[in-house]
This record gives sequence, structure tokens and C-alpha cells, in this order.
Amino acid sequence: MRRLLVATTNRDKVREIRSLLAGAPVELLTLRDLPPVVEPEETGETFQDNARLKARYYATYSGMLTVAEDSGLVVDALDGDPGVRSAR
Repeated sequence: MRRLLVATTNRDKVREIRSLLAGAPVELLTLRDLPPVVEPEETGETFQDNARLKARYYATYSGMLTVAEDSGLVVDALDGDPGVRSAR
């Protein structure tokens, strides 16, 4: 069985991903299953850029196949702001 690191500590996201992959021959691990590591700086211009950055960062750290996501607030009345900089 392959191991897949879901690069999050958000239990709701893990539950959602676990349900999507139900029946798949993978063992899901999360950042909670690893020793603590400093989070990468999210310098991407898009949510996709940041997700890719995080997936590569945690894959290098863990040596495992890794998936990550990035999200934030996109408000139409603010022309899409704060967008990718929501957490900043």
C-alpha cells in the first residue's frame, strides 16, 4: 500500500480527502503524523502556486508522495481581494 502525505493539519480537510479516496489503496498521513517542521513561506501569485510550493516542500521534508492545497477569501465586491494573500 502506498503512503500519501496530505500536507495539512486541518482535520476537516483530511476527513473530506479521506472520503474522496475511500477504497483507494493508500495510507493517508498528515502533518500531524510527522515531527514538527517550520511551514514554508507562501510566496506564490496564485492558490495553485502556493499549493505546489507546499507539496514540494513537504515532499522533500518527508520523502513521501505529497498533496497540498491552498485557499483563501475571494470577495467579488473587493475585485477578488484579499485572494491569495488572505492569510498574509
